[in-house]
Amino acid sequence: MKYRTTIAISLAVTATIRFAHAADPRYPDWPCTQAKVPEISLAAVWAGPPLDDVAGKWKDDPNVSALVAKLAARRTPIEEAQKAITDYLNGAADKTASGKLLFAGLFESLNAQRSQVMNGLERVTRKQREAADKIRSDTLALQALRSESQPDQAKIDELSNQLVWQTRIFEDRRNVIKFVCEVPTAIDQRLFALGRSIQQEIE
Repeated sequence: MKYRTTIAISLAVTATIRFAHAADPRYPDWPCTQAKVPEISLAAVWAGPPLDDVAGKWKDDPNVSALVAKLAARRTPIEEAQKAITDYLNGAADKTASGKLLFAGLFESLNAQRSQVMNGLERVTRKQREAADKIRSDTLALQALRSESQPDQAKIDELSNQLVWQTRIFEDRRNVIKFVCEVPTAIDQRLFALGRSIQQEIE
């Protein structure tokens, strides 16, 4: 148990240092090694015709809305999504107009999806900071209990077990954060790939 407590102290100190020195001071709660880019730049993912005249209009077309939802879902394989784009645009009366409408929907939807993921990461980071502080304070409390002239073994055991669980939860969250940090980049890549597919169809 003493060894586990030492691990808890190390985790708390490491986490506190990491949170206190964010890679970008503009985003103190951003936990990823990748730089935080709040929104996808349209110019980075679309080289087709301007979308100013179709912004927001994709929601008015139920067929486009349904297709956007399917294409934006990460569970839809990219090859399947690209085929759906080809099938849809091949059947469109005006390929360019339909392609612009479709990409406008994808751009808005995936940007929103990406923002939700990033906001979630920052919420979890704040919880991690609180958890690190709690682990550290409970570790100090445990050390104080052990230093008493007549240690209360029941309290020591209770707090030790609590620290073990807190540390495990902290580690689990840290692993989840590492995994989720890859999601915004995956969304960027998906939007770029789908944008290229649309552009190739309407050129």
